[in-house]
Amino acid sequence: MRKLRKVPKDKKTGIAKKYLSGTKNRSAKAAEIKRTAKLYKEGAFIDVKAVQKSRVAQDVTKKQKKTTKRRNKK
Repeated sequence: MRKLRKVPKDKKTGIAKKYLSGTKNRSAKAAEIKRTAKLYKEGAFIDVKAVQKSRVAQDVTKKQKKTTKRRNKK
């Protein structure tokens, strides 16, 4: 069987670092991920809109406006 490489994890939370990169509050995002995973494993209802809202609120990256290039036709 093929061996898979271990992913680097956050020491404090145990979540993979790639899921916590670019957040304002790492521990809050890790707690939200763990809470959602627990509900999913139990088969309980997950409020997807609330999860998306919290994850967007945690995002640090600035959203860029779409610019359209206008060319002068002669």
